[in-house]
Amino acid sequence: MGSNHWRVVLSPSGIAFNVTRESDLLSAAARAGINVPASCRNGVCEICEARLLAGLALNTRNQQTIEVGERLMMCRTTALTDLDLEISAVMAAGNNQPGKFQAKVVDVRSISHDVYRVELQLPRRRELSFHAGQYLSVNLPEAEPCYFSIASSPSAQNIELHIQATPEWVSAQKVIDALTSGGEVTVELPHGKACLASAPAKPLLLVAAGTGFAQMKSLVDYLRETSYSQPVKLYWGVRRHEDMYLRSLAQQWQEEWPLFTFVPVVGDDEDNDWSGHHDQLVRAVLASGMDWAKVEVHASGSPTMVYTLMDALVEAGLPESAFFSDVLEYAPRT
Repeated sequence: MGSNHWRVVLSPSGIAFNVTRESDLLSAAARAGINVPASCRNGVCEICEARLLAGLALNTRNQQTIEVGERLMMCRTTALTDLDLEISAVMAAGNNQPGKFQAKVVDVRSISHDVYRVELQLPRRRELSFHAGQYLSVNLPEAEPCYFSIASSPSAQNIELHIQATPEWVSAQKVIDALTSGGEVTVELPHGKACLASAPAKPLLLVAAGTGFAQMKSLVDYLRETSYSQPVKLYWGVRRHEDMYLRSLAQQWQEEWPLFTFVPVVGDDEDNDWSGHHDQLVRAVLASGMDWAKVEVHASGSPTMVYTLMDALVEAGLPESAFFSDVLEYAPRT
């Protein structure tokens, strides 16, 4: 890339990041939002070990060069050229293998008329890896798994969920009833391929309906921890004002983060009937005037909303490969 900036590619994930001559590889990866397992950060624990496949690097502990085929600790290595590294612990987006865990219920609180914020503590949290935007299942005895987006960043100590529950939503209400009793609950994670394993190169458009905001919160929390320098615009659509249960948080992001824009879309604001197909939300997104050939879109909501949005954006010029939603995986069109 240049005399002071190098490109590092991680295999087999294919994830890449840039590093300066002055930065160690582990710190540069973290700024790019890449989760490299690490502990001591001084080359002793060897958790961030990788093998050099191509290029030339420097061991900052003994000032000796590292050549192809040799192992290195990313926390104690700087790049002298572009590098290819082998590190199986870094997973491509959505390639983490899910596992079951007994989670401790730390907190359950109502944050709106029908949404609860749940906080779970998982054992051996440092060893659990997931990507921003993934989801989990809550597995109750003798019941089908219930799936919820993870609302927290992968770096957060505890797992946050936003669960919409009313007596009419029987399965979700059972989960809330079980969680409020305290103790532990079985969860399986991570799930989902519509996620970020590193900070993207393009501007981001985030579109959420209802509690789809939880997935967007995970993405925003994650990106704010990285050196991501592209614009981010969030559209959040709800039927009524009271359904926008964390509007103040989204407004806070806009105040604190110059790159971030929040656009609330509320059905009650319009002098017409809410269609049930989120047409109003899709119209608002289309009216944004963005260059659809140059953005990446992440959407969370009902299959109807997601496919309506995807079709409209692809027609407007968005490459279909730049549209991400879990709906495409769990509710594919036949």
